[in-house]
Amino acid sequence: MAEYELDTTVGVIACELPGAAELFRQHGIGFCCGGDVPLAEAAADAGIEAADLLARLQALELAARRDAPDGTGELIAHILERYHQTHRTDLEWLIPLAQKVEHVHGAHHSAPLGLADALVDLKDHLLPHMAREELALFPMMRHEPDPDIEHLIAGMRDDHACESRSLAVIEHLTHGFALPDGACRSWTALYVGVQKFCDDLVTHMHLENSVLFPRFSGIDASDGAAVARSVG
Repeated sequence: MAEYELDTTVGVIACELPGAAELFRQHGIGFCCGGDVPLAEAAADAGIEAADLLARLQALELAARRDAPDGTGELIAHILERYHQTHRTDLEWLIPLAQKVEHVHGAHHSAPLGLADALVDLKDHLLPHMAREELALFPMMRHEPDPDIEHLIAGMRDDHACESRSLAVIEHLTHGFALPDGACRSWTALYVGVQKFCDDLVTHMHLENSVLFPRFSGIDASDGAAVARSVG
């Protein structure tokens, strides 16, 4: 389990742990611009017990792990079907919808100006990242891993860190997905869709960083075949 402590910043937790962002929103804890605040300090500012908040985060971590398929092959298939294809589909309609909302409501003080560009930037990073997993990393995991896999995984973790920063930008631009009074249907659909996309991406990255990737740490030439057999 990820070792989240009271000195872990809320920004890190929100972008790594499925469900944490919504938990923070419920308690009025900001995690985009003020994301470098330690959990203990954020809890105190929100008027809640830090230990209770940490316990709820640890419960979210356990729940995320229980939802992951046990077998490595099944987990990879789940990631491909549930997340890779879903991300591609979502971005295809979210980007033009963001452009429409910005164009129509750009004069509104709560307009998410820059959201479309942020989604395009994220797409430009995410799609090549997923392609590298599909063409190189996942086939190696499914067949016969070798020591080079750790270099591939390190690169994927770096990509995830970049994508997490993009999520923080999106959280900021949408004011925590808070819709203004009288928001039109397009604006409402945009925020519902982008929040779901962000939540999916956090879960996707968590499954890889905390469940899938650790299964391939310390691979050497002698045990790669054994790992490959366990995948099947």
